[in-house]
Amino acid sequence: MEYTIQKLASLAGISTRTLRYYDEIGILKPGRISSSGYRIYGQNEVNLLQQIMFYRELGVNLEQIKEIVTNPNFDPTLALKEHRERLLAKRQQIDVLLENVDKTIANTERRIDMTDQEKFTGFKKQLIKENEQKYGKEIREKYGDDTVDASNAKLMNMSKEDYKAVTALSEQVNETLAEALQTGDPAGSLAQKAADLHKQWLCYYWTEYSKEAHAGLAQMYVDDARFKAYYDKVQPGAAEFLRDAIHIYTGSKL
Repeated sequence: MEYTIQKLASLAGISTRTLRYYDEIGILKPGRISSSGYRIYGQNEVNLLQQIMFYRELGVNLEQIKEIVTNPNFDPTLALKEHRERLLAKRQQIDVLLENVDKTIANTERRIDMTDQEKFTGFKKQLIKENEQKYGKEIREKYGDDTVDASNAKLMNMSKEDYKAVTALSEQVNETLAEALQTGDPAGSLAQKAADLHKQWLCYYWTEYSKEAHAGLAQMYVDDARFKAYYDKVQPGAAEFLRDAIHIYTGSKL
């Protein structure tokens, strides 16, 4: 079955402007243009639009979606299975948060007593789940299940004050790193302050600290594209600069 742009927009519950934009950026082009100059979409385009909308619902930006769906190795069936797993995880997190809200309402109405730690349980579980999905395999292979499980347990047992402090520390690391990058000196006082702040941040998660593990983690920030992208958002080259600063801080070889 074929659809005009108006009919496809109505079917999908989006605007024709969105479909025109998808055409402009090359993420979803019509199957053909009619003799009257109208965009016509076929079954392949309908299926692709569904994929795009799944990715958008899961928070993937359009640039990333375009890279995924235009890749010659893109497998629609595999993608749907991955969507299902991620949506199940999302549903589970929503259930946790709903339970948290219900408990908070009951606590407010003085029907139950709720500790401050319980108020943040859902958010901590989400953070752990996201970290496991993004980095779990690599981290577990590098440090072992016991170390990672202990780190997750430490996060779950954080007090409200500790959780706020570690969040603030994460921002402070990036802010100090950005300033240090301007000096170009990983051995300088600002860069070493960033390395020390990074150590303080780690100690909220690690049950014990070692210079060797810290240096190894810094190297992984450079070797793993996902970690590298996170720090390079501060400024291009930030991952390498932080690694060098941490290696100097820990006395490791560069």
